[in-house]
Amino acid sequence: MNTMDAAGWDRRYSDPVGVWGAEPNMWVAAELNGRVPGRALDLGAGEGRHAVWLAGRGWQVQAVDFSAKGLDSGRRRADAEGVADRIDWVVADASRIEPAPRSLDLVLVAYLQLPEPELRTAVTAAAGALAPGGTFLLVNHDAANLKQGSGGPQDPLVLQTPEQVAAWLRAAGLDVLAAETRSRPVRGALRPALDCVVLAAAPAA
Repeated sequence: MNTMDAAGWDRRYSDPVGVWGAEPNMWVAAELNGRVPGRALDLGAGEGRHAVWLAGRGWQVQAVDFSAKGLDSGRRRADAEGVADRIDWVVADASRIEPAPRSLDLVLVAYLQLPEPELRTAVTAAAGALAPGGTFLLVNHDAANLKQGSGGPQDPLVLQTPEQVAAWLRAAGLDVLAAETRSRPVRGALRPALDCVVLAAAPAA
């Protein structure tokens, strides 16, 4: 399996240029921009681009990742953008956290490419932390991306389908609003990337 451990991601995130850039993923921006801010969890935050973006829109964010180097990069970006007081940076394994029930208004899982048992555990625990009416958004490389798309992990064990993720969220008691494979343009690539995008909500009280 090609999944790197925390030390591997620390090495990758040591590049001062950064890995993912400062802009949010297009699906994250499309689905979350303009929503009323509250308490958010960015699970597998990496270099913190989404945590900083959310904080800039008024969210109070807990950014969790097992790479201290990645979160250090996010912390510097948050300082530069004046949103450091809205983000709590937590070095932890995203597949083992247990957020408090009904404590969150948003859970964001963006490109947390884990084997199914680990990702399902993380998704289920995070879904259970949503307050009534809260939003859950997962954006990952889709299973179809391996043969039909561009970039992303080349290990099928860390790729899922929208149907799989939607089933986990329904089992956790959420209402699934969208579960799609979406095509994302990739600069310089002959084919677009294929993303698994699942949007869900906790039932209102």
